[in-house]
Amino acid sequence: MTVHFIGAGPGAADLITVRGRDLIAACPVCLYAGSLVAPEILSWCPVGARIVDTAPLDLDAIMAEISAAHSRGQDVARLHSGDLSIWSALAEQTRRLDTLGIPYTVTPGVPSFAAAAAVLGRELTVPGLAQSLVLTRTSGRASPMPERETLAAFAATGATLALHLSIHVIDTVAAELAPYYGPDCPAAVVFRATWPDERVLTGPLASLPERVKAEGIERTALILVGPALDPSDFRESALYAPDYDRRFRPQGAVNAPGDAT
Repeated sequence: MTVHFIGAGPGAADLITVRGRDLIAACPVCLYAGSLVAPEILSWCPVGARIVDTAPLDLDAIMAEISAAHSRGQDVARLHSGDLSIWSALAEQTRRLDTLGIPYTVTPGVPSFAAAAAVLGRELTVPGLAQSLVLTRTSGRASPMPERETLAAFAATGATLALHLSIHVIDTVAAELAPYYGPDCPAAVVFRATWPDERVLTGPLASLPERVKAEGIERTALILVGPALDPSDFRESALYAPDYDRRFRPQGAVNAPGDAT
């Protein structure tokens, strides 16, 4: 048997990968994060599947479910929201599986920052404005931040910041970032990107704390900060410039009408 860790995406059921959907349909056991995974996704489980909401379970209980499935020889679909590469608790689960000798696979999913950028219709790396994206968070009860990973350190780079799990301290975030980006820096809060109740706030960094409070947004929201969010004046990339020599479009070559290369 195999445990298949699957990134279920940011919210909308149709943003899961085809591979993830097919694995769910093939596994007789499904463990899912009930508060964050779209319920429509569970409809792909096979008839008679054991479906367990792991939201109220601790790690020992989750491992007990997996061990029981292992003893029965049943594959497990383990669903997490977004993508498994960040803040998914994947490492602690796979460490235990390695100890138990239980095999597993990992299927990526659409991360929340990518969904938020799509909702905003924005590229987060814009020529001359920002060519780096920092995915970070503030300290929380479950995981404190390492001493060197501070908002000030990341803000000093001028990169686009995507702050997860931090909407409850939006006042602190805005205050710590303003000296580096300025109070008028473009910023956004995207609540439950791609869910039916999605909400979006955009505007100057300094304006967001009061607006977030007025909207009553306290969880499940991403904060984005950086000049790339309002790219009114920037130079175009050289990639598609007519005088840029590249492998698939040698300098001097003229594209035929309809040639998208």
